[in-house]
Amino acid sequence: MSSGDGSGAAPEAVTPKAPRSGPIGGDIAAIIEGFGTRFRIPVLTSRHSQTSVMGFFALVNGVISIALMSVAAVVSGQAFIFPSLGPTAFLLFYTPTLPAASPRNTIFGHAIGIAAGYLALVIFGLTEAAPALATEVTWARVGAAAVSLGLTSGFMVWLKVPHPPAGATTLIVSLGILKTPAELTVLMVAVVLMVGQGLVINRLAGIDYPTWAPKLG
Repeated sequence: MSSGDGSGAAPEAVTPKAPRSGPIGGDIAAIIEGFGTRFRIPVLTSRHSQTSVMGFFALVNGVISIALMSVAAVVSGQAFIFPSLGPTAFLLFYTPTLPAASPRNTIFGHAIGIAAGYLALVIFGLTEAAPALATEVTWARVGAAAVSLGLTSGFMVWLKVPHPPAGATTLIVSLGILKTPAELTVLMVAVVLMVGQGLVINRLAGIDYPTWAPKLG
């Protein structure tokens, strides 16, 4: 396929690099610059560090990220969208080189959150109870929420896989919002799909995003 300038040249390859921090922190300026270079879009290359451009890129990327999951949810009838997926998406596309945004930390973090949340439901006898938002908050529910968050925080540190959004995932489970084995499986599938999207977008932009564990140094 020829490029838009009629030269027939393929989009310019981008060598993976460690991004420079933008004016408001994060890697998003480098991601935008990478897209501008790869797809020969001068306006992105020259204005990649402008807050207005970064904000618009974040807006569009956020819409696309969750829209894809929403389509999967509508087609499958399963909960492919849940609150903690939002902050995960922000981490993957705003600070992709942070250890917390690596595929390993993202997947393990949410898995720990799900396991801790369900274990808390079992401990406090809430596996068959209605969600906390649909009924009054009981002492058992308070205990489940506290234990789930404590376990999630502790195990993420012990296993060296911190991923802050997992703290929200464990509360989604321990509050009974999503709790069946089928729902929890879909949660993990959604996380893996989001990580795959992050890998594709960051690599297209020339960001040295890891394929699994965070890069050291």
